[in-house]
Amino acid sequence: MSARFVASPFVWRRRPTREVKIGAVGVGAANPIRVQSMTTTDTRDTAATVAQAERLVGAGCEIVRVTAPSLSDAESLAAIRAGLDRRGVRAPLVADIHFTPNAALEAALHVEKVRINPGNYADRKRFEQREYTDAEYRAEIERVQERFRPLVRRLQTLGRALRIGTNHGSLSDRILNRFGDTPLGMVESALEFLAVCEDEGYFDVVFSMKASNPQVAIQAYRLLAARLAERAPGRPSYPFHVGVTEAGDGTDGRVKSAIGIGALLEDGIGDTIRVSLTEDPVQEIPVARALAARYDARARERFAEPAEPGAPWVADPYAHARRATEGAAGIGGAEPVRVEAWLGPAPLDPEGAAGEVERELARLSEIACEGLLVDAEEPGDVARVAAFAEALAKRHVGAPLAVLAGPALAPAVARHAARLVLRLDAPPRALPALPVPVEWRFRIPLKRLAAALDAALAAAPPPALVSVDTALPTHGARLLVSLLSARGLGRLPVALRRRIDPFAPAEAALLAAATDVGAPLCDGIGDLVSLGGTGSLARDVELAYRILQGARLRTSWTEFISCPSCGRTLFDLEETTARVKAATGHLRGLKIAVMGCIVNGPGEMADADFGYVGSGPGRVNLYVGHECLVRNVPEAEAPDRLVALIRERGRWADP
Repeated sequence: MSARFVASPFVWRRRPTREVKIGAVGVGAANPIRVQSMTTTDTRDTAATVAQAERLVGAGCEIVRVTAPSLSDAESLAAIRAGLDRRGVRAPLVADIHFTPNAALEAALHVEKVRINPGNYADRKRFEQREYTDAEYRAEIERVQERFRPLVRRLQTLGRALRIGTNHGSLSDRILNRFGDTPLGMVESALEFLAVCEDEGYFDVVFSMKASNPQVAIQAYRLLAARLAERAPGRPSYPFHVGVTEAGDGTDGRVKSAIGIGALLEDGIGDTIRVSLTEDPVQEIPVARALAARYDARARERFAEPAEPGAPWVADPYAHARRATEGAAGIGGAEPVRVEAWLGPAPLDPEGAAGEVERELARLSEIACEGLLVDAEEPGDVARVAAFAEALAKRHVGAPLAVLAGPALAPAVARHAARLVLRLDAPPRALPALPVPVEWRFRIPLKRLAAALDAALAAAPPPALVSVDTALPTHGARLLVSLLSARGLGRLPVALRRRIDPFAPAEAALLAAATDVGAPLCDGIGDLVSLGGTGSLARDVELAYRILQGARLRTSWTEFISCPSCGRTLFDLEETTARVKAATGHLRGLKIAVMGCIVNGPGEMADADFGYVGSGPGRVNLYVGHECLVRNVPEAEAPDRLVALIRERGRWADP
C-alpha cells in the first residue's frame, strides 16, 4: 500500500482530519480529543435515560450515545432530547442503530448524530457460506447502498452527522464470504457506505473500526487511515471514533482499552474516544479523559523528527507478527516475552529488601517473576548490590538479578549480577568489557539515537539486549529496531521498561504504562517487559502479565470478553459477568464472552472459546465459538449450564 497510515512512525503527529460538528461539539481538525459514552438504560424509559445522560455529562462526557433498536425507541429520543434541554444539558446525542433503517430515519429528526453499523444496517446475519460471482456481489452492494441512501439525504438536509461504525463481531455474511473475518473486511464494509455519502456530496462522517481484540482494532484503523489517504492524497481526512469493544471490567478492561486506544493515539489516530467497560458508564469517563489528556498535551508540544533510519520498523503494520530475534540469557528467540520486576535503587537495607522480595514472590500465583532489576547510581551502591545479591541467594530466590548502572560503576557491580543493564546517556567513547550478558539502554533524545548506537558499536561488540528511554516510548522502540536492522543487527532482542510515576493519579499511571508497553508489543516489538513503581513487586509483575494478556502475547488467566451494556442488554451485565467470573475465573487460557444481546455477541464468539449471550428477557443462549449449542436457558440457571458445557468439551479444571 503506497499511502502510509501515519506521516512518520518515529515521531508523534496528530493525523490531519477535517472538522465534523456534532451539534455544537467539533470533532477532528484542531479540536481536543472528545470523550463519549453510552447510556445503559431502556431508551423508552426516558426519565431514567435523561438522568443517566445528565450524570455522564456531569462526569465530563462530551457526547452521549443512546441505543435505538426499534422505531418506538427512536421516537423516544425526542422526549430524551427535550428532557435534557429542560435540565440545561446541551451535550449532543447520538442514536445507535442496528438492523432498523426506519429507526435511523426517525432518530435523525431528534439527535445530532446517527451511528449505523454497515454489517447489519441492511442485512441480517445468518452465518451463511456462499460464493458470490462478481456480478452478484456488485448487485448486493447496490441493494445495500440504495437502502442507505435515504438516511444520508435526511442527515444532509437536517445538518446531522453520521458515524459509520464497523464492528469486527458483526460483519455481514457477504463481507465475511469475500474478505473473511479480517481488518480488510471491516474496512471494505465501511467504504461501501462512504461511497454513498460522497456520491450525495455529504461529508459529515466519522468512522470507527471496533473489535474486542486490540490487535485487530489497531490493524483495522491503520488500514482505513491508509485507504482514506489514498483516496484523497494530501487532504485532511475523516475523523475517527476510537475504541476497543467488549473490553471487560476492572484492571483488565482498562489495560485492554489503553493498549488498543493508546496504540492508535500514539500515531495521532483518534479524534473522539469511548472506553467500553462492563461497569456503570460513568466509570468510563475518567479513564477516557486520562487517555485523551495525554495526547491533547502532546498536541501542544513540538517533537523533532529523527532522520530516516534506513530500514523499516515492522514488516507489515497491518498484520501482527512478533519480531524475530536470537535469544540470549533466556530472553528473545523462541522464548515467551519475559517479565521482570524493576525494584528501583539498590536497597539501603539489603537483608530487609530481600525478605520483602521473598514475601512478594510468595503472593504470586499462576504467574512467575522471571527477573529482578536494581539501579546502581553511586559508588556506595556497589556494596549494597553485593549484599542484596547474597541475601537473595541465601533465600533461594530463583529470579536472576540484573543491575542498571552507568559505564563507571558497571565493572564493579557486574560480578554480583546475572545481567548488566548499561545506561548510556551520551554517545560513548569507550565501553568496559563485562563478564555477564549486557543490555545497552540508551537514555538519549531520539534525534541523537543513531549517533549513540554507532558510537557504542564502535566501542564494543554488540550486546545481548537493547532498550531505549525516551519521552516517546513507542516511537523510540520503533526507531531503535529500525536502526538495528539497518546495521545488520535486526535480530537483537529488545526490552520494554517502564517506571510508574508514584505521584501521578493511579489510574492515569496505569493507563500510561499499559500504552507505553502494550503499543510496542502490538507492533511485534518486545522480548522482556520490566515494570516498577506501583509500590509492590507482586503488583508490578501482575500488571506486566495483564499487559501481555491484553496484547494477546501471554495468557495467564481466563480472558473475559464482556460488553459495556446498553439499552439492548437483556440482563444486568455487571452482576452476570461477576457470576460467570466467579464460576470460571480459574480456567487459565480460556476465553469466555459475556454479551448482553445478539448485535455483536455471536460475531465475537469467533474470538472466544465459549459465549454467554442474552437471547430474550431473562433468557440466555450458550455458544461454543460461533455455534449456539444451548438455547433459551433461564438466566438463573445459565452460569451452571455454562460450567456443564465447558465440562462436556473437556476444558474444565477444578479450582
